[in-house]
Amino acid sequence: MKKIADSKNAREMDTNQKIKGSNSKKKMKKNMQRLGGRGGLSLEAFANAKTKSNNYNPAIIKKQREFYKNAKYVNKYKRIVKQQGEPSEGARQLEDEEKIEKTDKVDNRNKKNQKYSARSLREVYERKREEEEKARMEREATILAKKEERQRAECRRKMLREKMFKKTKSGQPVMKYRIEHILETLQGSKG
Repeated sequence: MKKIADSKNAREMDTNQKIKGSNSKKKMKKNMQRLGGRGGLSLEAFANAKTKSNNYNPAIIKKQREFYKNAKYVNKYKRIVKQQGEPSEGARQLEDEEKIEKTDKVDNRNKKNQKYSARSLREVYERKREEEEKARMEREATILAKKEERQRAECRRKMLREKMFKKTKSGQPVMKYRIEHILETLQGSKG
């Protein structure tokens, strides 16, 4: 009985080792393929693997989508123009001459208006500069007023502090100034 059980265990172990051996061989084969052969990655393959970025970047995807969309519209426009038929060379030359004449007329008008526009530009510039100067002066005046007010308040606090810390000959605080301060605060809150 014991021999039969031992032989069964031995057969099971052999089959388990075969399965494990085949799994490990499969894994080794996959790793070799992944690494690009026996010696691991080639230098070129390694560099290419490093330079590829697998990061998901929605901004780039959006730009690409917009680019392809615009290309599609351009191709569609070209196809429509081709279907309608392009104008002949003679018609194009006439159109070009008309455009040139129109631009010449506009140029003549612009030359006349340049004198006036230069004056008006100078006036606009001077007005803008004056406004900026006024605004700067106002800012400086408000800053100066705030500074003076701060100095006055600081001076008042110093005087009050000196009065509050005055002591008699025996080291007791002078009550006259403290009572005055209390009276001022009560009158300020009342009125």
